[in-house]
Amino acid sequence: MKNTLFALLTLLTIGSAEAQKKVFPQTPGMVSYTYRNSFSKNVAATLDTIKALGITDMEFSNLFGKTAAELRKLLDERGMKCSSFGVGYPDLQNKLAEVGQNARTLGAQFVRVAWVPHKGPFTLDLAKTTVEDFNKFGKQLKDEYGLTFCYHNHGYEFEKYENGTLMDYIIQNTDPKYVSYELDILWTVFPGQDPAALLNKYPNRFKLMHLKDLRKGVVGNLSGGTPVENDVALGTGQINLPAVLKAAQKAGVEHYYIEDESPSIATQVPQSIAYLKGLTD
Repeated sequence: MKNTLFALLTLLTIGSAEAQKKVFPQTPGMVSYTYRNSFSKNVAATLDTIKALGITDMEFSNLFGKTAAELRKLLDERGMKCSSFGVGYPDLQNKLAEVGQNARTLGAQFVRVAWVPHKGPFTLDLAKTTVEDFNKFGKQLKDEYGLTFCYHNHGYEFEKYENGTLMDYIIQNTDPKYVSYELDILWTVFPGQDPAALLNKYPNRFKLMHLKDLRKGVVGNLSGGTPVENDVALGTGQINLPAVLKAAQKAGVEHYYIEDESPSIATQVPQSIAYLKGLTD
């Protein structure tokens, strides 16, 4: 009996240790943009494809011809959810009420914007206007709809400013009560920044994350653009994903979404999921 009990305790201890070693114990979500071509043809079938991968948490940045209610029905029927709703900057400026209502209908907790309109390099004046806008958008979305506003970086915000960057300026001057962030790790590494360091510097400001990897050998810049073929399966590119994920867990990131802009998602997405599942410390 003692030997049996000892063996059982040993197995439980080993199992527990194995679970603790997982760097990413969660199941990732998915950004609709990854499957944009498929969604534009058949929303229901595309949701089935994503669900078959074991993914139920979605970030939509397009309704793909559906109303928010129609899309919500398709999600509910599959036991899926939309936790974040991405919109364009003009939508927030001109029809924020519609954005808030659509997000609520979808069941989202977050409203995200991924691009601040600008021509040429991003400037301090633009950053100041951006801060004013973000605080205003965030307050209205929180007060009127109970939603959390997030800004998704895209690379151009890392122009140097004082001892840091304009991204630092934006984070430091937006109200944490109303403005949070989604860290796109490719668009952090591409302009030469360290995503793990950014997470460590601003704990609890980043609520969402785009999981991506950047092809080895690609040298970035501050343009906010690179060919989609430079999105590669997680773990095959140049980003130190274990370090980023460990920092993200400590920093309070709540939702992680796979985003793969490449034309190779049929092979790369399953590869990325397997990489995350197998990542141990």
